[in-house]
Amino acid sequence: MIKSMTGFGRAEVSDEKRKITIEIKAVNHRYLDVNMKMPKKLCIFESSIRTVLKEYVERGKIDIFITYEDFTETNVLVKYNDEVAKAYVAFINDISKEFSLENDLKASTLSRFPEVFTLEEQEIDESELWEYVEKALRDALKMFVDARVKEGENLKNDIIVKLDNMLENVSFIEKRAPEIINEYHARLKDKVSEYLKDSSIDEQRIVTEVTLFTDKICIDEEIVRLKSHIEATKDALINGGSLGRKLDFIAQEMNREANTILSKANDLKTSNHAIELKTDIEKVREQIQNIE
Repeated sequence: MIKSMTGFGRAEVSDEKRKITIEIKAVNHRYLDVNMKMPKKLCIFESSIRTVLKEYVERGKIDIFITYEDFTETNVLVKYNDEVAKAYVAFINDISKEFSLENDLKASTLSRFPEVFTLEEQEIDESELWEYVEKALRDALKMFVDARVKEGENLKNDIIVKLDNMLENVSFIEKRAPEIINEYHARLKDKVSEYLKDSSIDEQRIVTEVTLFTDKICIDEEIVRLKSHIEATKDALINGGSLGRKLDFIAQEMNREANTILSKANDLKTSNHAIELKTDIEKVREQIQNIE
């Protein structure tokens, strides 16, 4: 199974107490890079979220968005600060006496003074809340992974088509190589004959020149390695797994071999197929960048 590094997943868990919504999206990245945005009260679960995430994801730039709604009416407690209220009253009485002012203090007025009443959020049951978060997280991750697998399958099929096309180009270049040698031998012999006209031709000298030319343009090793890399890539894609980095390395090697073939090409037909080969390799490498 091949997984793309891009994907999206969303899940929601709710009841009469609360609602938690989690969205996950990702793009390709060389390593696992996770960014989370969530309410402050859920930050205590960041480490646990990362642990669960690693069960489903190995690479990619992952963005996780978590929203939390609390429907309970008892999650906030009103606290009356008796000592603060007494201090306000005592000071107001002192001011009234000292400056001979009417003391018109009312309870409703006193209640609006700072810190007389405070709101305290009651402690939450972390284990209960984590059950909600984990449920939403795993549901979102399952959808996220399914999307990655679906796109990964499309990537695999498209890459295999390009690899088969690459094999066709390699096969043409491989068959063309001896033809180039024979054509060079014929051209060289004709050229020497023209220069010498009626004189006898030193066939051994021509063989020597053709041998030197053959050594110069020989691409047998490059062909063997390139075919091996292409087959290895196809096998890896069929077998599946987390192999993006491995395939990226193989693609670099394929590109190196194609460059060497193109540099040695002393023939227009070979050059054209080598260029097409390099084009397909670049396309494959771009797609490999998005495989986990």
